[in-house]
Order: sequence, then structure tokens, then C-alpha cells
Amino acid sequence: MTRPVPPCQRILGVDPGLQRTGFGLIDVEGMRLRYVASGTISTLEAPRGDLPARLKLIVEGLSELQRRYAPQAASVEIVFVNVNPQSTLLLGQARGAALAALVSGGLPVAEYTAVQMKKAVAGHGQASKAQIQEMVMRLLSLPGLPGPDAADALGLAITHAHAQHALSALGAAGGLERRSQSQYRRGRAA
Repeated sequence: MTRPVPPCQRILGVDPGLQRTGFGLIDVEGMRLRYVASGTISTLEAPRGDLPARLKLIVEGLSELQRRYAPQAASVEIVFVNVNPQSTLLLGQARGAALAALVSGGLPVAEYTAVQMKKAVAGHGQASKAQIQEMVMRLLSLPGLPGPDAADALGLAITHAHAQHALSALGAAGGLERRSQSQYRRGRAA
């Protein structure tokens, strides 16, 4: 019995940041990953104190990526509290702008921690930025290292591709069916 060939899916990974938001697009067909595009959305052209202008640049950049590349899913890094609470709040606002742009574009959004991404890409949760760049380059057969923000975004897209593959394998094996723990007959559990 032959299995049907799964359709190709395009995933947009986003590594939110207030100065630079990394993005990475990959195509996934079964277990095969193919690089599409990556880079950063820079907000450095906006005045440093003008938070709304910076957030607008993130929203516009992600909206343009959705129009240009038509991804079917998105993956965004979950932000944790840093040492500096003010930096954490600003990063959270950049992440919120990214999520709003993606959801407004109709994309389903998955969220992963940095540790989850590092485990999926490099095999351990303490991988350095350089290790992530190297592994992303290898996994996607890139001719050179992507920038650190783009590498993290590509890593998030790869993480989502791996997670989807694992879930579909569980579903095919019957592991995701809803089952009742017991059946009731005549008022008693059987």
C-alpha cells in the first residue's frame, strides 16, 4: 500500500526583536526541508524613542512577507523575562506586533521556546547562536551561514516542521484518537 504524498507547506518562522525581527521561510514536503528566504526586518530607521513607529515597521514587514511568499503557517519564539524588565516589556511589545500581523494575515501561529528550537535544530537546549547558525546551514543546505536573527527564525520554522511531522505520525498511528476510558452498560462501568 502506497502512502499519499503530503502536500508542500510553506512555514514562516519569526524571531521577534524591537531592533531586528528575524524571519525565515521554508518549504516542507514530507521530511524534506527547502530554504525559501530569510533576513531581518530592521526598525533602526525609526527614532529610538518612537515605539509605535518601530512596531509599525514590524507589522508592515511581516505583512509584506505574507503577501510576497504566501506561507500557510507561522512559528514564533516565546519570550521569557530577561534580567532587565524594561527590555522584556519592549520585546514583548515587538512580539505582540508580530503575532498581530501574522494572525491578521490569517495564518495559524505556533509558539516555541528558544530551548525547544535549540533542541529541535541542534539536539540540545543549550546550543549557542553559532551552533544554531551552523545547523540551520546544514539542514537547509545553505551555501553560507545565515545571520543570527535569520538563523533563529529559520530554526523556528524547522522546529514547527518537525513538530507537525511528529503529530501527523501519531495521528496516522491512531495515537490522537479520542477514546473513552470505560464503557457504560446498564448504569455500570464495563
